[in-house]
Amino acid sequence: MQVNEPSWRKPAGMGLILLLIAIWSVAVVMAVEALGLPLWASGLAFVAGGVAWLWLFPMKRLLRWMETGKWRE
Repeated sequence: MQVNEPSWRKPAGMGLILLLIAIWSVAVVMAVEALGLPLWASGLAFVAGGVAWLWLFPMKRLLRWMETGKWRE
């Protein structure tokens, strides 16, 4: 019976994901505050920034690396 060894990639990948989220959040807040938008427009800008996160920083490759150790298939 083979025992799966814990991988360092999963905690490292989770830390990287949290770091990327923190950096992106600070950048979006700074950008929205610099624009000085009304409250309703700020809310829309925050939603747009959150959706942009999904397209600008696709997590598929990072999650694949965490699981397999390979960046590409």
